[in-house]
Amino acid sequence: MVSTQVKAVIFDMDGILIDSEPAWQIAEQTVLNGCGLNLSREEVEQTTGMRIDHVVSYWYQRFPWPNYDNAATAKKIVNEVIAQINANGEPMLGVIESLDACKRLGLKIGLATSSSSRIIEAVLHKLTIGHYFDAIESAENLAYGKPHPEVYLNCATGLGIAPSQCIAIEDSFNGLIAARAASMQTVAIPAPHTATQTKWVIAHHQLAHAGLLPALLGA
Repeated sequence: MVSTQVKAVIFDMDGILIDSEPAWQIAEQTVLNGCGLNLSREEVEQTTGMRIDHVVSYWYQRFPWPNYDNAATAKKIVNEVIAQINANGEPMLGVIESLDACKRLGLKIGLATSSSSRIIEAVLHKLTIGHYFDAIESAENLAYGKPHPEVYLNCATGLGIAPSQCIAIEDSFNGLIAARAASMQTVAIPAPHTATQTKWVIAHHQLAHAGLLPALLGA
C-alpha cells in the first residue's frame, strides 16, 4: 500500500487511461517510414512517453531524411493518432474503477501527459472522463517534455499538492524518470510484453493493470 501522506494521484494518459500506444506506434511507423526510414515496432517503442516533436527530432538525428520539417511531420503523426482514437479508443482495464476509487478516497486527480491538447481533448471526449480531473497539464508548449519533470511539477502546482504527496501512474520509462525527478511516488503499469524488463525497478510499485490500483491506494 502507498504512503498515507498521498493526497493526489496524477495519471499519464497514453497507455494508462487509453490503449493508444498501438495507435502511436502505427502512426509513427506510417509517417516516419514514409519519409524513408524503416523503423520496427521495437525501435518505435524506444521513444514511448516522449513529446512528438522530440520523437521526430530523435529519429531525424539518427536517420536524416530530405526536406525535414519537424512541425509538419509531427502534425501528420498527431492527425493519424486522433483518427485512430476516434475510431477505436477504449479505456484501459480498470481505469474507470481507479478514477472512481480516487474520488471515494477524496484524492485530487491530475493528468500529466506529453501529448498535445488536441489529443487530450480527443481522449477525454472519447472516454467521457474529463469531469474526473482537477488539473490537466500537457508538456506540449514546455521547453522540455518527459523525461524532464516539469509537466509533473506543473500538475502538482495545479492541484495545490506538494509533489512528495503525489503518486504518478506511468506506463513508460521516460515518464517514470520524470515523476521520480519530481520527487513523486510512482506506479508503473507497463505494457504486458515489456512487464518483465528489469528497468521497471525504478518504480516504487508495479501493477499488471489499473484495476489493481484501488487496492494499492487502500480503497
